[in-house]
Amino acid sequence: MKLPYNPSDKNSVIEYAKKLKGKSLRQVCDPAILEHSYSGKGNFGQVLEKFYFGYEPNSTAEADFAQIGMELKSSPLKQLKNNEYRSKERLVLNIINYFNVVNQNFENSDFIKKNASILLIFYLHQAGYDILDLIIKLVDEWSFPSTDLEIIKKDWETITKKIADGKAHELSEGDTFYLGACTKGANASSVRKQPFSEIPAKQRAYSFKQGYVNHIIASIANEPTEIYGKLISSVAVAKKQTIEEIVISKFKPYYGKTQEEIVKSLKIEINTKAKSFYANLTKSILGISLDKEIEEFEKAEIIVKTVRLKENNLPKEDISFPTFKYEEIVNEDWENSDFKDILEHKFLFVFFQFENEKLVLRKVKFWNMPYTDLLEVEKVWTKTQQIVAKGEIVKGFKTDKNGKVSRETNFPNKEFSKISHVRPHAKDASDTYSLPKKDKLTKENEYTKHCFWLNNRYVRDEIYLKK
Repeated sequence: MKLPYNPSDKNSVIEYAKKLKGKSLRQVCDPAILEHSYSGKGNFGQVLEKFYFGYEPNSTAEADFAQIGMELKSSPLKQLKNNEYRSKERLVLNIINYFNVVNQNFENSDFIKKNASILLIFYLHQAGYDILDLIIKLVDEWSFPSTDLEIIKKDWETITKKIADGKAHELSEGDTFYLGACTKGANASSVRKQPFSEIPAKQRAYSFKQGYVNHIIASIANEPTEIYGKLISSVAVAKKQTIEEIVISKFKPYYGKTQEEIVKSLKIEINTKAKSFYANLTKSILGISLDKEIEEFEKAEIIVKTVRLKENNLPKEDISFPTFKYEEIVNEDWENSDFKDILEHKFLFVFFQFENEKLVLRKVKFWNMPYTDLLEVEKVWTKTQQIVAKGEIVKGFKTDKNGKVSRETNFPNKEFSKISHVRPHAKDASDTYSLPKKDKLTKENEYTKHCFWLNNRYVRDEIYLKK
């Protein structure tokens, strides 16, 4: 079959791809497309390859358009109220071959060979629509900006080192900044052998984190970039220092100083009572204007948590996460759960400690949850899901000395796990979410909002005090 473009001419391929913009696959493809048999998560991409570009979907090590070294990737978008586009999910790239990668360096890696140049096709996700009717919104070639490439190289090396250390089974997306190692398989049992350990490791693929994909989308769509301030000003800086090293070096001069002293030495005016105080203080220390977001943090989806320690090093509070909806958690599985997704992010902890009633900056620390701890949190999550599914949230009532009656739940508490627990996170008891199954004891169809928490002792022992 003669192709409607020249596969050895990059411009020809790109021009042909751009004809898709504003169209659906049904509008541009031969009626034979109606007979497609592709199903599952990557079916849009497979149909696109076979029926528009005219080649059989494959998982070879070389780029899809091998003659010009360009890979084809499609990914869904969501549209914001201001009409800007954002990524619906991370962008999954090639499967990581644990045996091959440990014998490669970055410059000659399968990753670079396949992804140095990517033809990106973004389509608007619309629930309930047939994949053939989804409208393609953005089409363009993309290659790594030089500064990003340095960060991605370090991410690749971090992933490779873990595999070389016999820890492919412990890989987490929180290990890295822009380039992740996400699970890739039909389910949690999709595992493969690894070279330096007998422990089977989940199948994983390289992926761009969702925050990073948003920046790619913004550059293709020509959205304004002035809302971002940069930590890394040049390729030379990126070669010399990691994001982690840069952040710690900027915070270190302020270790041992009170909040007031830091504000004074930075010569800034910020409201210490405002909710945004700590976020603004972090930006100021990092040299970012208060009206801008930190570009590298957005790309890496870094979650910043400010923790106030008591004089005995114990955080004043447990650390909360967003509330979960009862009707949603019962339909999730752990691997694809919102809570696991959050815990697989990279965190920046900023620790202040009370000293003579003033808060003193002690240290900052990048952290992501270790593999073994994630396994324990899975038990907390699973028990929570089971309790909701069975309608067994309330186990009894207790009355305090003032005669106030409160409900006791079956949710996992601090005795259940040294890492995490579940408790309310609501304005008051009447701030509720619907239940998928009526609570057996109270007969209610809704219940006060709850969330997962990190135990303050865990934060102290495993994050603050751990070297």
